[in-house]
Amino acid sequence: MAQNIHEKKWDSVGKYKLNKMLNELSRITGHGTELVTVYIPPRRPIFEVIGQLRNEAGTASNIKSDLTRTHVQDALSRTVEHLKLFKETPENGIAIFCGAIPNNKGIGNERIELYPVLPPKPIQINLYRCDDHFWTDHIKDMLKDDRIIALLAIDTQEAGLGILSGDRWQVMDTLTSGVAGKHRQGGQSARRFERLRDNELNEYYHRVADHAYKVFIQQHKVNGMIVGGPGPTKDNFLKEEYLDYRLQNNIIATIDSSYSGDEGIREILEKVQEQGILTDYRLMEEKKLMKKFMTEVYSNKGLAIYGIHDVLGALRNGTVDTVIVNDEIQHVEIKIKCNRCNIERSNYVERKESLKAKQDSMSAACPNCGATDISALDIDIIDVLEELSQLTGAKLEVISSKTEEGTQLTSLGGIGAILRFAPR
Repeated sequence: MAQNIHEKKWDSVGKYKLNKMLNELSRITGHGTELVTVYIPPRRPIFEVIGQLRNEAGTASNIKSDLTRTHVQDALSRTVEHLKLFKETPENGIAIFCGAIPNNKGIGNERIELYPVLPPKPIQINLYRCDDHFWTDHIKDMLKDDRIIALLAIDTQEAGLGILSGDRWQVMDTLTSGVAGKHRQGGQSARRFERLRDNELNEYYHRVADHAYKVFIQQHKVNGMIVGGPGPTKDNFLKEEYLDYRLQNNIIATIDSSYSGDEGIREILEKVQEQGILTDYRLMEEKKLMKKFMTEVYSNKGLAIYGIHDVLGALRNGTVDTVIVNDEIQHVEIKIKCNRCNIERSNYVERKESLKAKQDSMSAACPNCGATDISALDIDIIDVLEELSQLTGAKLEVISSKTEEGTQLTSLGGIGAILRFAPR
């Protein structure tokens, strides 16, 4: 498990690594209430927290179980020692998860491990917990995309404009159209009535577009837009491109709903949740990345490659501009070292085969000196890609495996790269 997550740049790689660590921590269950979680908000003095934890260590002496008491006191002591490294509380605060982590060696052989996190956003709670699990939800919530999504529910009678940010939404404005219904007014010819109605619809659509510009561009810089409503009105509105191009080009989805206006906004949100449309706000960025990659795959320029070995080779040669990998890629690096001659070599296998690969490597003699004193370590392939990308100036993007784009990349081995220039 990765330790010391002190990310300064919360890009797709940083979020992947933090999310991976939090998921691993969430699966840990202590033998008793011996796993310590500490959240320190930005302005709380470190010395004050240290004092509190020392008091908690004293209180822990009353725990009846010898093993639990020892684990809690050791975890608190380790946490205090780590906090002494800070002169002041970090800008966003700090979270620490510390405790006796179960292993395959049985009860009583656990090791005290500490996992500090400098979070991507300011910590909003002041928390100390000693429990049989780590309290990770507050940090997990920070990883939810906080970009703003525009919502428009429109038909020929009314339009509702709303915004969605994180897990909060609100209706920003509602407009009525004033457009006559489709039935004929007495004394009017059908052609003249339809012409008047079309003019009214055109004026109404312009009013909606003007309000959308003010709410979604001037007041809130939205990152995408969802349009819903009953019947064909929404489709006609989008087809005729009344919206500002910045909104028109960022349509995430159109949804059939029974209502427009504020009730339509509420219904759109329900359907968005049902259909899983916004499980990842990063969806639009990933679409652009994969569109560029697949364009190169099908061109004859030779600027796209895929597969773990080809991508790693190109990275080492310094020819890669961007690496794209999905977050459930199953490869790991097995780093093999001879402890006699210090020769190192690597092998790349699927995660499910990593244990056997390590055992096989450690039981085989060194091909250089013939010694059998061999050690083997498995490393997450994304950590390997990150190191190589930093050395060669390449960009590394981790995309979701649950999207259409992620599935497309999975069919190509879960990893691809766009090159700076075609290989000779």
